[in-house]
Amino acid sequence: MDNTEGGGQQPWLAQGLGWGPRKLRELKTFFVEVRSELKKVTWPSRQEVYATTVVVILTTIFFGFYLYGLDLLLSQLFTKVLGAR
Repeated sequence: MDNTEGGGQQPWLAQGLGWGPRKLRELKTFFVEVRSELKKVTWPSRQEVYATTVVVILTTIFFGFYLYGLDLLLSQLFTKVLGAR
């Protein structure tokens, strides 16, 4: 008994051979859609990027010092409460 179909190839073999071209088409479609979506994006101006970067840096510095001070304060407090050095 022969398990081949009309073309002489196994069905699983035909599916396997079509995998590569199908994936390439899907990849091409993906990149076309990505390009389309990127055209819809409103990008910030250089001035907006600069301003928000400065805000992030200043906020990071502020909270760094705040947490450092809080750590020192709590360390001193626990040292006095527990009596250990």
